Amino acid sequence: QVQLVESGGGLVQAGGSLRLSCVASGRTFSNYAMAWFRQAPGKEREFVAAINRRGNTYYADAVKGRFTISRDNAKNTLSLQMNSLKPEDTAVYYCAARQRSLYSTATTQYDYWGQGTQVTVSS
Repeated sequence: QVQLVESGGGLVQAGGSLRLSCVASGRTFSNYAMAWFRQAPGKEREFVAAINRRGNTYYADAVKGRFTISRDNAKNTLSLQMNSLKPEDTAVYYCAARQRSLYSTATTQYDYWGQGTQVTVSS
């Protein structure tokens, strides 16, 4: 069992930045591929970014060049640096863990989820 707790969400103006964090506990964090997803009101949860056990990263086209995912295995922490934020980035952001070496963009492939943190970008 893995517990995931996100933090760092908030309200920011368009063009601003936020840094989300996800702290994991319960199992060896380094054994998991990790990802961020987001869900806007009335929409399905969508893939944002992922990082595998070796540190290789992958991004959705909508955030490529603006968001950076990283992990610190010593601190059991996953991060998402979000720059040049847009109103369309407004959503609840979720941290997810997959007990595989490789990441996936599908929600069904992840075993554990955090409770989410709200990000609101005003225009």
